[in-house]
Amino acid sequence: MASKVIQAYYDDDDVLMHAVKKVKAARHHIEEVYCPFPVHGLDKAMGLAPTRIAITSFMYGCLGLTVAIVMMNYIMIQDWPQDIGGKPSFSYIENMPAFVPVMFEMTVFFAAHLMVITFYLRSRLWPFKKAENPDPRSTDDHFIMEIELHGDEAALTDLLRETGAVEINRVEK
Repeated sequence: MASKVIQAYYDDDDVLMHAVKKVKAARHHIEEVYCPFPVHGLDKAMGLAPTRIAITSFMYGCLGLTVAIVMMNYIMIQDWPQDIGGKPSFSYIENMPAFVPVMFEMTVFFAAHLMVITFYLRSRLWPFKKAENPDPRSTDDHFIMEIELHGDEAALTDLLRETGAVEINRVEK
């Protein structure tokens, strides 16, 4: 069964923020808001949970640091120890100051690259995926708020007109 949504179009981000607050106060569920640029505070106004992506970034950085330590210990101490500049080649701890730049770079490398992959997978963005924006104007100069229809369509339409919607459409999803 197809669900019905109401799409309200706005041409100003301040009007959109005011509309989101009024719609949430009227206890309607906002499915999605499509914006041509990030709108500060929109996630809080919609009642979205804070992101946990920073936690994954920290874990990826720890993984990179661990890989760097294990890699340098194996390569420089166990597998092929060399006397470089008179430094002892039998102890990782004594050589650690020379390894700090490599540890830092591997930490940043793992955190950055794995975060990009995580973001794309979490957002369901992969190569050759078709765009999901409902209207090309949402990438230029219009903001679109999608509200799932559960009940009186006329009352919801009137509420959206009061909030300053420039266009209102009913769409089958």
